[in-house]
Amino acid sequence: MHKKLPIGIQTFKKIIDGNYLYIDKTKEALELIENNQSVFLSRPRRFGKSLFLDTLQNIFEGKKELFKNLYIYDRWNFNDIYPVIKINFGTITSTEDLFQTLKKILDDNQKRLGVVCPQDYDYANCFASLIQQTYEKYKQRVVILVDEYDKAILDVIDDINIAKKNREILKRIYTEIKNNDEYIKFTFLTGVSRFSKASIFSGLNNIIDISLNPVYGNICGYTQNDIESSFISYLKDVDLEKVKLWYNGYNFLKDPVYNPFDILLFIQNNYKYSNYWFETATPSFLIKLMQDKNYFIPIIANLIVDEKLINSFDIENLDVEVILYQAGYLTIDEVKEKRRGGIEYKLKLPNLEVKSSLNDYIINLFFKQQSSKIKIQDNLYDALCDEKIEDINSSLNQIFASIPYNNLDKIKHYEGFYASIVYVYLQSLGLDIIGEDVTNQGRIDLTIKINNILYIIEFKVGEADALEQIKAKKYYEKYQTLYKDIYLIGINFDEDTKNISKFEWEKL
Repeated sequence: MHKKLPIGIQTFKKIIDGNYLYIDKTKEALELIENNQSVFLSRPRRFGKSLFLDTLQNIFEGKKELFKNLYIYDRWNFNDIYPVIKINFGTITSTEDLFQTLKKILDDNQKRLGVVCPQDYDYANCFASLIQQTYEKYKQRVVILVDEYDKAILDVIDDINIAKKNREILKRIYTEIKNNDEYIKFTFLTGVSRFSKASIFSGLNNIIDISLNPVYGNICGYTQNDIESSFISYLKDVDLEKVKLWYNGYNFLKDPVYNPFDILLFIQNNYKYSNYWFETATPSFLIKLMQDKNYFIPIIANLIVDEKLINSFDIENLDVEVILYQAGYLTIDEVKEKRRGGIEYKLKLPNLEVKSSLNDYIINLFFKQQSSKIKIQDNLYDALCDEKIEDINSSLNQIFASIPYNNLDKIKHYEGFYASIVYVYLQSLGLDIIGEDVTNQGRIDLTIKINNILYIIEFKVGEADALEQIKAKKYYEKYQTLYKDIYLIGINFDEDTKNISKFEWEKL
């Protein structure tokens, strides 16, 4: 008989006592607590951070009976019981709520631990008093677990003044962790973003970021082995390769992992392929940032970044690539050591869910009629598969004709915008595309691979000859022996009509 699926359950005890399926993460937990004192973990939303944090709480509180048959059961001394201060910012619903949330968090911990802060103390001093009094009462160093440490900032990231105010409030809390280090056994903070130490952790400079430490790469998420063992009875007669294509692909430098939310909802909904994770939050702020920066979207498909990926995001200087990665819309494809030292990361869209959903979301911002959008997508896909080049031209014309003029007016001179619209349309179809495809003669604007067919596309605004550039720079040479049919397509856009003015093509 199947165990129940733990959909939306973030409490370890409820999962164990309720006979829900639990994927054992206690090996990673043991490794973590035996070798670290102050730790930070960043993962995208809905990846199981809260459940892992709650598992740690039960370990430190000595709840041995819950861990029977799990890895840690006979490897940890559950007789050593530590008092736990647990802080969860996930309950914040508004910016004005932060002080109220802090008060409730501190009150709840005082009641549970049986200590009382002086009434005239503000939130930071009360937190310090809570740590010290707990240590004195239990004669044991304190464990501090902080969930969604950054939510109060991320929720208002589009209002920099409130975000900065909340950052300073939180900084005082995190500074007290450092100030009271002698009373603390272990600290663990989780969140989506990795703010620079200078901006939020300036007082907590001893914290170790394990977000891209390969030892802890599987600390959250389901591996392929989990799917083929723990979940296999739930997935009878399901095409596991298709499941992998849709939902696997997140890389934190160990095994590729699935977002748990996707797998659980996929099974619950009778194996319907849908955008379960993506639909839990919309990237509206991210898209606005991309628009404000005239971000060249096709570069996402061939994106290489340096160690800024690890070192942070700063609310006063937001970086599109860092947000795309930390939010889970991009993941690591390759890690390379640069010849002159340092590391660089090649990023990719993790799977079909994100590829289709993110690009569909961007498209929807531009189009007046969703029904026409879907029809154009179908026609364009068919035209590419059937090598009907003039139908490709017709579909692309329909795309730009369907976009309201006010969405194009400010960027009619921006060549990258036109390429970006075509790119997101093609990506939403699940096609294999390379933006900014590097050759020894330059960069191809878009390369499309479908079946044994290759399309090489160059975009220009104005009169410059796009097709001639492809031929002159011989962009096709790197692919000549790999594809049966190769098409070269040059597309020019007119600033006034805001549509295609010239569409030329040749077949090699």
